[in-house]
Amino acid sequence: MKQRAFFWLFALLAVASSAYGQTMYKSTMPDGKVVYGENPEPGARQVDKVAAPPAQTGNTVLTPAERQKLDQRLKQRSAQSNLEQRRLEAAYDQLKKAEAARETGKEPLPGERQGTATGVSRLTDEYWARQKTLEAAVEAARKQVEQAELAARR
Repeated sequence: MKQRAFFWLFALLAVASSAYGQTMYKSTMPDGKVVYGENPEPGARQVDKVAAPPAQTGNTVLTPAERQKLDQRLKQRSAQSNLEQRRLEAAYDQLKKAEAARETGKEPLPGERQGTATGVSRLTDEYWARQKTLEAAVEAARKQVEQAELAARR
C-alpha cells in the first residue's frame, strides 16, 4: 500500500515540476531564424537555455486607488449604456408612432378629393404633400433608430 501511495506522489510531483520549471531552448538557425521549443533544434548555430515564462493565472492585484478608478469607470460606462439604451427605446417608440401616423394618414381627409369632369374623383396635391411629410417623418425616425443603435453598440 505504501508503495502505491509513493508511486502516485512521485507521479504527481513529476507532472507538477515539469509544468512549473520547464526548460525552454532558444535555437538560432544558420539563416538567423530564431526557434523556441522544448528541445534544441537540430543544426542550430547557437542554442541557449531560457526559463519558461511563468503561467498566467489571470489574478491581478489592484491598489485601492486603481480599484476606485476602475469602479468609477465601470459606473460611468454603465450609466452611459443605460442612457444609450433609453435613447434607443425612445427612437423605436418614435418610429412606431411615425409608422402608425403614416398608416392612418393614408385615408384622404375631407377636402383632399377633387371631382373631375368625367364624374370620378382624384386626390389633391395637398393629399400627396401630406403623404410626403408622413413618409419623411418615418425616414427621419428610422435614421434616429440607426444612430441610436450605433451609439448603443459602442
